[in-house]
Amino acid sequence: MTTAVVTIAHGRHGHLRLQHRSLSTGTMLPDSYVVVAMGDDVLAGWRPDRGVPARVVPMPADSASLPLAAARNAGARAALDEGADVLVFLDVDCAAGEDLVAAYTRAAGECPDVVWSGPVTYLPPPPPEGYDLCRLPDADRPHPARPAPAPGARTLGADPDLFWSLSFAVHQDGWLRSGGFCEEYRGYGGEDTDFARVAVQEGLGLGWLGDARAYHQHHPTQDPPVQHVDAILRNARVFRRRWGTWPMVGWLEEFRRLGLLVEEDGEWRSAR
Repeated sequence: MTTAVVTIAHGRHGHLRLQHRSLSTGTMLPDSYVVVAMGDDVLAGWRPDRGVPARVVPMPADSASLPLAAARNAGARAALDEGADVLVFLDVDCAAGEDLVAAYTRAAGECPDVVWSGPVTYLPPPPPEGYDLCRLPDADRPHPARPAPAPGARTLGADPDLFWSLSFAVHQDGWLRSGGFCEEYRGYGGEDTDFARVAVQEGLGLGWLGDARAYHQHHPTQDPPVQHVDAILRNARVFRRRWGTWPMVGWLEEFRRLGLLVEEDGEWRSAR
């Protein structure tokens, strides 16, 4: 089987370079590496001079409302056009553990009707010399809000509401059955849970894979993510129309507490 790694990016060039290095030093190299550059002319011209070759797919985008769902679909199409049997999706901030590609490839080949996710550790800020790939396993502390099987272990029957696109893989057959990400979602929020629910609806399983470990590089953020409030509200409305319930309720409640949103008769709207 052939395996493609797909990542989408706007900025974060240093994080992308470390991800590329991690893929180039793994126990199994991907057969292709597709990077979708969303409104990023600098990245559109990126060609690493060593390691795994990269194919960059430019995508016009407004930085205020990045087409995350559409970009993942575009990356998948490019990878499938190159003959990929297995699609591995990694967030641009994620460095791959040394066995990630091999583990995902093996699991997707054995269970092509399962969408596999791997544990992700959020790293502290890097030292002045940057992260040392060889020492990342020493920092392995997967995010407590998600399942985290031990290395060598697998779990099936995962909750679709806990799926995230930071790190996951699926056989091409499963991807085509899922239809990919719903492109009505623009910007941050909602598209991950929607994808997982559709996958389950189409008869796919959801699993967590202990050997596919990834390490999320630190970057400044806000909690709750007030910089994404407009996109989260817009995408929450899309999700409610499609599924009948509000997603991301914790964030919506936090935005209300901060005076950014109001709820009236079961509907959320901007307070501005």
